[in-house]
Amino acid sequence: MCRIHGSFNARTTAQEMRDVAARQHHGGPDAQSFAQHSGWALGNNRLSIMDPEGGAQPYRLGDITVVFNGELYNHDRLRTELIRQGFHFEDRCDGSILPALYLTYGDRFAEQLDGMFSVAVMDLRGAPRLVVATDASGMKPLYYHWEERSGRFHFASELPALLGFTDVRPYEDELGLHTYLSAKTPFGQRTMFQGIDVLPPAATAVVTREEGLHLTTRRMGYESAPPVPEDRSLAQAGKELRDILSREVSRLLIADAPVAAITSGGLDSSLVTALAAQALRDRGASGALHTFNIAYTGNWPGDERVFADEVSRHTGTVHHQVEIDPATFPDLMGDVVRHLGQPNADPITLSTFSLFRAVRDAGFKVALTGDAADELFGGYARMTQALAAPEGADWAGAYLDHLAAVPRSLRDHLYTGDYAASVHAHGAAAMPPGLTEILTHGTGSRLQRICRIEQRYRLPAYHLRRVDHLSMASSVEARLPFCQPAVVRYAATLPDRHRTIPGTGVKRALYRAADGLLPDSVLNRPKQPFTLPITAMLAPGQRMWAMARDILSPQTLRADGRMRYEAVDALFAEQAAQPSDQASLALWALMSHQMWRTEFFGSSGAASVRTPELAVAL
Repeated sequence: MCRIHGSFNARTTAQEMRDVAARQHHGGPDAQSFAQHSGWALGNNRLSIMDPEGGAQPYRLGDITVVFNGELYNHDRLRTELIRQGFHFEDRCDGSILPALYLTYGDRFAEQLDGMFSVAVMDLRGAPRLVVATDASGMKPLYYHWEERSGRFHFASELPALLGFTDVRPYEDELGLHTYLSAKTPFGQRTMFQGIDVLPPAATAVVTREEGLHLTTRRMGYESAPPVPEDRSLAQAGKELRDILSREVSRLLIADAPVAAITSGGLDSSLVTALAAQALRDRGASGALHTFNIAYTGNWPGDERVFADEVSRHTGTVHHQVEIDPATFPDLMGDVVRHLGQPNADPITLSTFSLFRAVRDAGFKVALTGDAADELFGGYARMTQALAAPEGADWAGAYLDHLAAVPRSLRDHLYTGDYAASVHAHGAAAMPPGLTEILTHGTGSRLQRICRIEQRYRLPAYHLRRVDHLSMASSVEARLPFCQPAVVRYAATLPDRHRTIPGTGVKRALYRAADGLLPDSVLNRPKQPFTLPITAMLAPGQRMWAMARDILSPQTLRADGRMRYEAVDALFAEQAAQPSDQASLALWALMSHQMWRTEFFGSSGAASVRTPELAVAL
């Protein structure tokens, strides 16, 4: 696991490469290195997980140079195949196979990889060409800045690092605020920075001086699923799913560094915990699996520690109960905003950051999580609501509104007249082109279309980037069994009745897979999202309330010019008198956005905004 960065067709100095590396040092504190020549540079920050004594980057083989971020779980098999073809390897590190793999398969090398990754290849055999690729779920993001006129290309694993290149200047996408409030974070390739994009999942991009940037996407996991057996029962589906998950969890436990598991007390992470604990026993491991759960000092709604503790006792793990005082959260927000690089409107960011910091403080560099199960198996309430809506109803519009930090009716009320006019004039679509078309007129059932949208757009942008950035902020590698290609493909073969039926149950095949592995109290409890109880914490008398009032002051909102300060003040009054999830999340989202502007553009942020017209003119 590492962080990578680099440039092509740009005059990047050695000091510049060191400066960029320093900005993402937390994601690779074990070693820093780079290769540089006329017109290109590739850099790496290493977090040693596999073969700590070997695997020095950049990897070189003849005229091929590679830097790599991630883990490849099929590297042993690929190495064996490459050795048969005459290649030789000095170590057993997973990334060391990449130059030979590229020489063998060319631009299609990423199709051979099973794992999470972002890779950059510099090919100097003819005219210089840079090839970058990402995994099929988008677990390892890669941000880039492409100047078509000059042909300069810069990339990095994190946004603050990318902004360390002197050629990459930060400009705020003014209409990004509308996108953010509509989806909790920009979907697709967009970021909150004008001119900076992120590679989509399953992407391969080639950059040359002659032809510029050419980006293609490979088939995602759900697109390559085998035919669905018509007579497969729910019990059979549960057994098959358990077998697949058992294999994947067992593979993801292999590391030359201590491995733990995150256990929220819900189905998804608890099942991963149970399978991991069993896998360690089956292979005769000397010690038990260590598990981590987070809770908050005091009496707060949604506390799941009792369920996590039951799972630990049931599966025989060594359990670590992390408890954090909510009074410290305002002190953490600056770190969280900086590591994320752009706003993410889920308050769980504070919990995630704190939890992974505790994991690393306990001596672990790898942690298995239960993320992505809801997207694959239909676990969200918004999905069941969309499925229950009658034909002719605007179920798609309601579903998209559920994705928002601030629903459309409230956004219309909060925007100033000038900002509303700007959004309308530029036809600012909150969602990427094609998303709504897939949702309303795509192939497959309503649930299949919803899961497709969740996996292609929301999961990588809103969920996986958050997990990646906030785990690596503490030098912890998060491994996600539910994002493994075999699991994604199998989920796509399930008929709707094996995933979710309104009024009957959600994630039905997954519950069958967990049957007998987890306590009944966990299997039979109502679904509860793993998040921060922001509605209770954002209240008069709490430190977070005072912080929000200060950050969203009338003076600040007037200077920004996009939010009606009297409407925001009314939200505070509503939250104080009658707390609600809608009001608290809206205030949290606005506060997070303002903190992001201050972090990256200074206290005023005014000079940082580049309007669409100006962006075209420059």
